[in-house]
Amino acid sequence: MSIVFDNICKKFQLNELEKYMTVLDHVSFNVEENEFICLLGPSGCGKSTLLKMLAGLESIDEGVINVDGNEVKGPNPERGMVFQDYALFHWLTVEKNIAFGLELKGVPKEVRKQKVDECIELVGLKGFENAYPHQLSGGMKQRVAIARVLAMKPKMMLMDEPFSALDAFTRMNMQDELMSLWQKQRFTCIFVTHDIEEAVYMADKIVVMNSRPGKVKTVVPVPLARPRKRTDYDFIKIRNHVFEQYGYQQSEDIDYSI
Repeated sequence: MSIVFDNICKKFQLNELEKYMTVLDHVSFNVEENEFICLLGPSGCGKSTLLKMLAGLESIDEGVINVDGNEVKGPNPERGMVFQDYALFHWLTVEKNIAFGLELKGVPKEVRKQKVDECIELVGLKGFENAYPHQLSGGMKQRVAIARVLAMKPKMMLMDEPFSALDAFTRMNMQDELMSLWQKQRFTCIFVTHDIEEAVYMADKIVVMNSRPGKVKTVVPVPLARPRKRTDYDFIKIRNHVFEQYGYQQSEDIDYSI
């Protein structure tokens, strides 16, 4: 699915005296079909708000978002969203959490079971079908959240800092698993993060945003083959270029052969 963000503006009311804060200020960029895009920027720059607008969960003050030429006016099952805090139902098992959307949709029980089993296999949760969220690690909870969206067969995945609460090693493993899923399923993905290395590791291109009010500072293409290595010179060069967009300079004289 292709996406066009056209001059998006958003203000939030701060108090009853009608004082407003501008969160997004004329944000425009395009996403091609099956691209993996990272929205990168500091906290408070409107990344998550922009994602919720695309999901149809947040209103737009000015501008328009078009998906395949159609204006976004509300939620759509073709645009699946994965939240930072997992948003799992603690009283349901892994299997039932993943099946929840399918059940609401009226998918027959046998078909539902087949889809859920496929997604459990896909995200590496085989053997945990009857576990409850409190029995799972953070990484496993996020796998359940991703599987629940995948079960609905969306054409687009919207991911709001889904790995930010994980430890460094689990986070890297989840990045690899997401890349594997994306290459198998080939959906359009917009991934919100404030981690520069994470963005360079996963994205086809990075939309770099300024601090509030959020604007597009630049769009950085990442023309690196997958799988990527964080220690490769070209990877580090792009990472340093993104750092420089925020005024942070790194030495180019470092010996990376160690």
